[in-house]
Amino acid sequence: MSMLKGANVSVPARAVRVELGWRSGPGVPDVDASALLLVSGKVCTDGDFVFYNQPVHTSGAVRHEGKRAAAGATTDTLSVDLTRVEPAVGRVVLAASADGGSFGQVPGLYVRVTDAADGTEIARYDARDATVETALILGELYRRQGAWRFRAVGQGYSSGLEGLAADFGITVDEPQHPAASTPSPVSLRKVTLTKDAPSVSLTKQGGISGTMRVNLNWQIHSWHAALDLDLCALYELSDGSKGVVQALGNAFGALHQPPYIQLDGDDRTGALATGENLTINLDHKDRFRRILVFVTIYDGPAGFGGLNATVTLTPQHGAPVEFFLDECTVPSTVCALALITHQGGDLLVQREARYLVPARGVSPQRTVDRAYGWGMNWTPGRK
Repeated sequence: MSMLKGANVSVPARAVRVELGWRSGPGVPDVDASALLLVSGKVCTDGDFVFYNQPVHTSGAVRHEGKRAAAGATTDTLSVDLTRVEPAVGRVVLAASADGGSFGQVPGLYVRVTDAADGTEIARYDARDATVETALILGELYRRQGAWRFRAVGQGYSSGLEGLAADFGITVDEPQHPAASTPSPVSLRKVTLTKDAPSVSLTKQGGISGTMRVNLNWQIHSWHAALDLDLCALYELSDGSKGVVQALGNAFGALHQPPYIQLDGDDRTGALATGENLTINLDHKDRFRRILVFVTIYDGPAGFGGLNATVTLTPQHGAPVEFFLDECTVPSTVCALALITHQGGDLLVQREARYLVPARGVSPQRTVDRAYGWGMNWTPGRK
């Protein structure tokens, strides 16, 4: 049952998941979840703001897990380990911001708090009266006599995420006035790739040095628990050398020597908030000719049907780039996610989201190789 604005309830769990949800569709703005950890009503540092560009609080207590889309609905989720929230923090504000419109254009907006241990719903608040607001405080977790409670708030801002963050003491980046703030400001920029706008220049976004994390996060509906997805990358360097980075055959790559791409780990369930990650060393961007990031089904069902996945490329410097995978309607076991090419000194990211169907007896890796003309020789491998 949805709570009334201003109502509060006890939070008996040691850790919770905060799910922001809405009905997506044509003309509906994108929505982002965020959290602010407050001491006496303000943040202590800019690091107390957890959102898509700062996904983990330094204490590890609050994490931005990311978005998932399925059947016309989208969720953006935060996890909060209440046992790790620093003692001085009295409130964790749970907020939402609309990108490309106002909340009056966002149907079915809600915030839901569940016990992280077993998924039991603790609280839910449906925001039904939003109009011109571009940011909302939907609720807050707060301490009362040594215990945690949740309050439904529903306070709106017409100044967006920037105005909300600044109201709690965050130093926000203002690109038109780069010298206005002495401390390093928090950047609220991000890029969402779609079918109509499928590419972006990392160079123009300032993301051409340091590292870039490529993350695949997914949610499973009606699938066997043994599902094992593998995030992989085909690469071609400027000297013509080619190869693959993948868990299969323990070809995890290397970050500080060729190929300057490294697979961080192998998430065999999709249940982890981190999903699967590749890291690319952009300090060696001139050594790259092209990189194709793709995903294969190593174990589990015979296709991607029912996969709700988000791909996020997060440069150390510059705006993060995100996109959703479309629903798969073919018997595909390999999906090309993103193609990164070096063209005239510029690094371009192209959204592929292309499901491929291997011919009988042809591996997923060889299938994606043929589709993109990599020209490698393949041998069977195991992990």
